[in-house]
Parts: sequence; C-alpha cells; structure tokens
Amino acid sequence: MISIQLPDGSKREFPGPVTVAEVAGSIGAGLAKAALAGRVGQGDGARLVDTSYRIEADTQLAIITDKDADGLDVIRHSTAHLLAYAVKELFPDAQVTIGPTIENGFYYDFSYKRPFTPEDLIAIEKKMGDLAKKDEKVERTVLPRDEAVAYFKSLGEHYKAEIIASIPVGQDVSLYREGNFTDLCRGPHVPSTGKLKHFKLMKVAGAYWRGDHNNEQLQRIYGTAWTSKDDLQKYLTMLEEAEKRDHRKLGRELDLFHIDDHAPGVVFWHPKGWTVWQAVEQYMRNVYRDHGYQEVKGPQILDKTLWEKTGHWDKYRDNMFTTESEKRDYALKPMNCPGHILIFNQGIKSYRDLPLRFGEFGQCHRNEPSGGLHGIMRVRGFTQDDGHVFCTEAQILQECADFTALLKSVYLDFGFTDIIYKVATRPDARIGSDESWDKAEQALMESLRATGSEFQIAPGEGAFYGPKIEYTLKDALGRHWQCGTIQVDFSMPQRLGAEYVAESGERKHPVMLHRAILGSLERFIGILIEQHAGALPVWLAPKQVAVLNITDAQVDYVKEVSKTLEKQGLRVQYDLRNEKITYKIREHSLQKVPYILVVGDKEKDAGAVAVRARGNQDLGVMSLDSFSQRIAQDIASKA
Repeated sequence: MISIQLPDGSKREFPGPVTVAEVAGSIGAGLAKAALAGRVGQGDGARLVDTSYRIEADTQLAIITDKDADGLDVIRHSTAHLLAYAVKELFPDAQVTIGPTIENGFYYDFSYKRPFTPEDLIAIEKKMGDLAKKDEKVERTVLPRDEAVAYFKSLGEHYKAEIIASIPVGQDVSLYREGNFTDLCRGPHVPSTGKLKHFKLMKVAGAYWRGDHNNEQLQRIYGTAWTSKDDLQKYLTMLEEAEKRDHRKLGRELDLFHIDDHAPGVVFWHPKGWTVWQAVEQYMRNVYRDHGYQEVKGPQILDKTLWEKTGHWDKYRDNMFTTESEKRDYALKPMNCPGHILIFNQGIKSYRDLPLRFGEFGQCHRNEPSGGLHGIMRVRGFTQDDGHVFCTEAQILQECADFTALLKSVYLDFGFTDIIYKVATRPDARIGSDESWDKAEQALMESLRATGSEFQIAPGEGAFYGPKIEYTLKDALGRHWQCGTIQVDFSMPQRLGAEYVAESGERKHPVMLHRAILGSLERFIGILIEQHAGALPVWLAPKQVAVLNITDAQVDYVKEVSKTLEKQGLRVQYDLRNEKITYKIREHSLQKVPYILVVGDKEKDAGAVAVRARGNQDLGVMSLDSFSQRIAQDIASKA
C-alpha cells in the first residue's frame, strides 16, 4: 500500500503506484478538473511535478490549482511553450531557443530571417488561442542526452541541440510534446493546452543568444498570462496607467532631465529636475545629521590593487570602468565601501569610538549593458545615499533595529507606507564561522521584530560575507521596488586591515554594516515621479507656487507677492505673459505646480490672492498670510 498525506493532515491509501491526477480524482471530480500540477514531498525537498507523475512510495502531496502561486507559474511556463508552438506553426523556419517565466509573464527567444511585425504578433496570439481551444494533451518523455541532441538536430533546431549538448554526458533530459510541437523542458506543465485561456502578447525586443553580445541577436517575444480574465484585464489596465506615469515621458513633459547619446546611461539634470534632486539630497543630509552619521567624501578613481584586495576585481571586473595613468591601472568606483574603510583606517580607533557611522552621497559608475539601461531607473553613473556603520558584534542588533525604524520614517515622508521585508540568509559558499553567521542572522531578524515588521526568509540569498535585509517598496500601482538594504560584513574590514582597540587592549576587526535607504538617488527619483504621476508633494515640487496676473495692472503686485513668498523659502515662478488667464492656468496645471495664485484688481486692492490647488481645486480668495500658513503646513507635514 502507498500512503499519501494531504495538506489538511488527512491520508489516502492506494494499492500501488498512483498518479497525481488519480489522487486528485479520488478526492473529487472538481479537484481533478482543476489540477494543474502537484507538489510532492515536504520542506526543502518538496518539488513540483506534472499531474501524470507516478507516486511509488509514501509521501506528502499538495494538488496545485490556479488558486496557488505555483499554479500561476505553471500556467505562464506552459503559455511560453504555447507561444513557441504557435510560432512554429506560422513560421516553420523559425528556430526556438529558451522560454522562461518572468515577473507577471514569460518570454520566448526566436531566431528568424526577418523581424517580427506587430501584425505577426496579432497572428501569433490568435494561433495560440486556436491551439489552446484544441485542448491537446501535454505529454512528458525522457531521452538520453545524445538521443535528444540528435532529435533536435533532425528538426533543424540547432539552438536546442546546443543547449542539450552542454548537459553532462550520460544524463537524461525531459521533453514535452503538445500536438505537433516538442520542446526541451524540466517542467512541470499543465496537463493540456485547454488550461491556457487568459494571455496576451506584449512586445518584441532584441536579445543576444546566451546573453553574449558577440552572439547572434535573437527576437524576444514577451507575453503575460493569468488565471482569470479579470486578473488579465487588471494587469493590462495597470500597464496603461504605468505608461502614463512613465518617468521618461514625464521627465520630458515636466522638463526635469534628459538622457543623451553623447553620454549613454548618464543623466543630464535640468534646473527643475536638479531642484528635486537637491530637495531629496538635503532631506537625506538632515537625516544623516540627526541620526549620528558623519558625512564623508571619497575619490572617484581608486587603484586596481584595492579592488583586488576586496574581491571586486575578480567578481565585477566586466562591470567596472577602468583607466590608466603612468603605468598604473585604476577603476572608477562601482561602490563606496572600500573608500570608507580607508577613511576609518586613518588614526587609531577605540571601542569607545564605536559605532562609527559614515554617510556619503557617493557617485558610482557601473558598466551596465546598453540594452539594460532604462531612463534614470538603470544608469551607468549614479549616486547612492550610502552609509557604513563600523561596530562590534554586540552592537549589530541595536544598529539594525535603529536603521529599520529610521528607514520606515523616511519612506513614510516620501509617501510610501507599504514595505516588504526580506532576510537573505547564508549561502553555501561563504566565509566566517557558523557562530558569527548565527549572531548576524538573528540580529537582523530581531531588529525587524523590534520594529513590528513581518518579514520573509530568502534562504541562501545572502552575500558570501554576511546576511542582509532587503527593503522593498510597493508603489501606487502595486509594483515592487527594492531600494533599501542593510548588510552585515565580516570580510572587507579584515581584507583592508581595519582595526580598533578593544576594551581588553587587543586589536580587533570591526563589523561593517553596509546600509542604504534610497539606494540610487537617480532611480529613487524615477520611482517618486511614477509613484506621484509627476505631481510631486509640495515639499519636493520643483516649483511650489506660480503667481499669475490677469492684466498689466497687476505686474508690480505679482512681483511683490512672489518676492514675499521667496523670502519664506518657497520656490516661486511668476508669469507675466500677455496671455489669457485661462491659458496660463492650464499651462501651469499641466506642469503640476501645487499652487497657482491668480491676481486681478480685486486681489491687488485687498492685498490677497485667489488660490487654486493642484487637481483643479478652487480654494477661493485668501490673504497672503493665510496662504503662507497653508503651504508651510503642507511642507512641514510632507503632505
């Protein structure tokens, strides 16, 4: 007898080997129809399998349906195969390569003699729908590696043959067949194509074979798939809203910045954009000051030997910009950490000096692939709100707890209330003792508990030198942005000889906490622009007030009002153009100015202003003092 334990603790027994589908059928016809896959085993040893998988020994089993996160992933993976099936039906000469799932969807890369057109995408999507309606069975087979290579070569699928040939000799590979199409895949997949109903193809982009720009450029078709029509529509609606909020589009419309081919991946900040930058930077500078950080500044270029000592040269050489002078090799810094250790190393440090907190708005450069650049969200030259805390092991917990509390308050000021916390724990390849890892991981978790923050565990995703917390923001559209981090590092201080004199008189290496709240300022400002759809809060808006006259008779009064507000520290623009007042109001509204003050003869005579707030709100006429109090309150409250 074979005993199957289900998630609710109940058990079912079968006289011999049984498939996942048969177990689902024994529970109920509804579950049998809904089953997409199974999860066999328990804990870290559990694995996803097809519904056709035969269970031959006692085990635990969960039936996966479209209600499960794993079920959605199976649907997306299977839809990627359906895409490849449709392409081969319509374009038999196309060669298929790889087709993984990604966040919110999937893609598949193809080699074809001409670019796919928008009309091709429409035809491919229709063909996918036709194939899905046929509800063809998806069947798994296993072949020895060499037989699989020969099989795909016989089909003219040289990319697939190359992938399989890279698998070690003697291993078997799994193939999945649906109708006339067979693909290489580990699986699992839906039991039949009829399970795939709610999908849409999104776009075509270029992608190099195996990610190497020296190889052929393939065509990557992106798609999305969901478990219901409503979920698909919600996602497409979100994309439409995201397009309206695109920071690149708003950056042009609001005259904030631009990217130029003369400096790919580096931002040209316009006056209004640089005003936003300065508002963010000065805010963070005050945060540093108020929480015990000493601001420092390190050089842009450092000798290659330093990067060799830290290990960055071996791991990140291809992403570093280098230069040479007087037969010495240098690199533009991709991060600020080594420079902060060199500052720490100047002079003797005592345990009484710890924790010692350094902060820097450090400009860094990384040689990102041109295809990965994205507005100001992903660039080659960026500035981090970088900080490093040098402390003892006993101080890790308190420093991490204080940092999490600080990060929460900063994000709230910027309008973010939904934060996801993740603790990334020790990887297999690591340095340091288990005892130090235990202490560091426990400190990170306790620091989150101390601030009432629920968190997830990311097993094995820590750095080789220590664990970390990743702080991810959820924006107005439900998108996730990983910005903040705190990392516990036992390695770099040792490698660069950082020491302090302990209470016992012996010299010890400090623990180094790498921490950032915003991360890249460029990226964070891009996130802010999209979060607020360009309508930045009053305290961040590049122009906070626009003062408009109706006729020339109010010119002097407009200038007087503007000067008064500027003396109060406000960012003011006055508009004296000989245009209709409705035209001027519309223009400044499109520029998303928080407050528009309109001045006519009545307002001039009364020493008042007619106030319009962003969002077409007419607040009526008020004294200049009353308006000043209102906007001061907005700024103080970060409204």
